[in-house]
Amino acid sequence: MADQTRPLGAQISHMLKDRGVDVIFGIPGVHNQEMYRGIEEAGIAHVLARHEQGAGFMADGYARATGKPGVAYVITGPGVCNIMTPMGQAYSDSVPMLVISSCLDETAARRGQLHQMKDQEIAAGTVCEWSETALSADAAYALIDRALVEFETKRPRSKHIQVPIAHLQANAAETPFRATGERNKPDFPLTHPSFVSRIAEALKAAKRPIFVFGGGGKNISSALTRSLLARSGAASFVSYAGRGIVPSDQTLFFGAALARPESASIFEQADLVVVVGSELAEVDLWRDDLGQKCRTIRIDIDPENLAGSPLAEFEGFLCDAVVTLDAVNEALADHSANTLWSAEDVARHRARWRAETDAERPGIVPLCDALRAVVPPETMVYSDMTQFAYVAKEVWDMDRPGHWHHPYGFGTLGYATPAAIGGAVARRGLPTMAIIGDYGFHYTMQELGVAVELGLSLPIILWDNGKLKEIEDSMVRAQIAPNAVIARNPDFVKLAEAFGAVAVAPATIAQMQEAVTEAFSAEGPTLIYLTPAVVA
Repeated sequence: MADQTRPLGAQISHMLKDRGVDVIFGIPGVHNQEMYRGIEEAGIAHVLARHEQGAGFMADGYARATGKPGVAYVITGPGVCNIMTPMGQAYSDSVPMLVISSCLDETAARRGQLHQMKDQEIAAGTVCEWSETALSADAAYALIDRALVEFETKRPRSKHIQVPIAHLQANAAETPFRATGERNKPDFPLTHPSFVSRIAEALKAAKRPIFVFGGGGKNISSALTRSLLARSGAASFVSYAGRGIVPSDQTLFFGAALARPESASIFEQADLVVVVGSELAEVDLWRDDLGQKCRTIRIDIDPENLAGSPLAEFEGFLCDAVVTLDAVNEALADHSANTLWSAEDVARHRARWRAETDAERPGIVPLCDALRAVVPPETMVYSDMTQFAYVAKEVWDMDRPGHWHHPYGFGTLGYATPAAIGGAVARRGLPTMAIIGDYGFHYTMQELGVAVELGLSLPIILWDNGKLKEIEDSMVRAQIAPNAVIARNPDFVKLAEAFGAVAVAPATIAQMQEAVTEAFSAEGPTLIYLTPAVVA
């Protein structure tokens, strides 16, 4: 059958469907309506956000839940500007997000056009891996395929493609590169025998090895981690994004405590540190380095993380962590570990750090424990920039990786609610939960209407301490009189009910647990409003 000619805007949707895209998040407008011509015909579901920022966070949440690209359609100008914050967050947290927008046909000679920007491509490019303009149908197809291939073969990060309105409206042939079944993928080296032998020999020689697992290792199975740690005798840490990679019952597991200042003294005792899939960013450590003075090995797919180490004994391996560590584990099969780490010492450190966390932000640890006790297995959690999440990231051990998502690097408020909506869309029938603070909820509260509209069984834990408490505490530590940290809040329960959601305000921890349990089986979202009085 001959290829069908359609407007390019429609062909893009058909191409995306052909490449495995099932859901698009966005908002239609007169400048991108041609992109909406082919969505239904292609068989793609569309989720209508209330704001482009919400659409971007939904695409982010969907991508984190599935590992597939999260795709968003937005209009020229303000639509692109509004989604730039989610694009920056996705870039920072290695999320495969593809934003496709329209753009004006000409901006140099004519001013005052609707949605006009001085340079939309460059503006978007400041917050994503790349931003390109497709000046033909073939260019659009090539850029989309380039984005999809890069998502699979390198560190995934947000990308932006814009197409002039006239090109979206013009008829175009289908992409000449059709997918039949599994799309052809380029081969790339996953590991190398020399990498495996060098890492294995280093582990065999070490008496105090430490593994650090970051979010880039989320595909490492717990069985592999257990075996590798047992055979090597290594202690372990995880970054916040790496929680769940190491099973919490491992006796030499220090937890997600890289940011605890005392952890530097632990690394100082090590004779080998192996860092897997972590950039050891400021938001992982809150200090300049781990504190080790020993041989250090880094395993990563991003060459940037393997460059510029000041350590005298440093080796970087550009390879796939799962394939490499599986081979290393096999190479250690006959090795008898003779570790000098003490399980009792690890337990003492963990207990002390937990107490420190509770003292720094009082009252939240008991809530985290109570909430974790009633959350079903396989629950995927999306949290926001709120003290509740800051505590949870340290004391809540995950039973599987890739199931707690947070706006780590970019650190934007308002992430959790729409991102959890994207995750719930991706995981129909599986439990998804949001945790957000009162101030962050203001940023994207309108997306609650989307969750109601879609009938998503989504508990939203709203922690209301009546202020920007983390900022207030920081000001006090800096000897600044707290200023501009309190905003008048609405009645959040009535607000949620006005959207059509269920809303409850538990007065006790037991009532909170009951509300959370009911929310997971409700026919729509449930706002669970908590204040410090719950644990008073």
